Amino acid sequence: MYTRLGLVIALIIFASDLATKWFVAEVVMNPPRVIEVFPFFNLVLGFNRGISFGLLNSDSPAAPYLLSAFALVVVGLLVVWLRRSKHAAEAAGIGAIIGGAAANIADRLADGAVTDFLDFYIGSYHWPAFNVADAAIFCGVVLLIVPPWLYGSNRSQKRGKI
Repeated sequence: MYTRLGLVIALIIFASDLATKWFVAEVVMNPPRVIEVFPFFNLVLGFNRGISFGLLNSDSPAAPYLLSAFALVVVGLLVVWLRRSKHAAEAAGIGAIIGGAAANIADRLADGAVTDFLDFYIGSYHWPAFNVADAAIFCGVVLLIVPPWLYGSNRSQKRGKI
């Protein structure tokens, strides 16, 4: 029912992420440097050869293909979930995750690593650099978790009626 919504969101995120990665890598960071935007935010150029937070980081030539294959399986499962979605927020969240994951897969297969450029920090503590796809994945997860708490579920409403 909401499959189209999720797929449109996925496509927008996919295109936005790849466009921003290209723009930052080829235009803004040519030559590579740190650009202070705010006292808590920099633009940097980094390449993550692992998954979230650099986990499973590897210089192995097979690593991008293995990580991408795993991510493709996850995307496939998310597409199945999206096709069964009955709520707009759920479809939007799944679409955001699909778009972000697909963009990171495309980036990893093209460059052997995922391009990161958003660097938030407090004092000397820097959160790991990330990109638009990573932010979309995070927001998608929030959309999957928060709406059931805000709106309640049919199950909890039925339990209240004894």
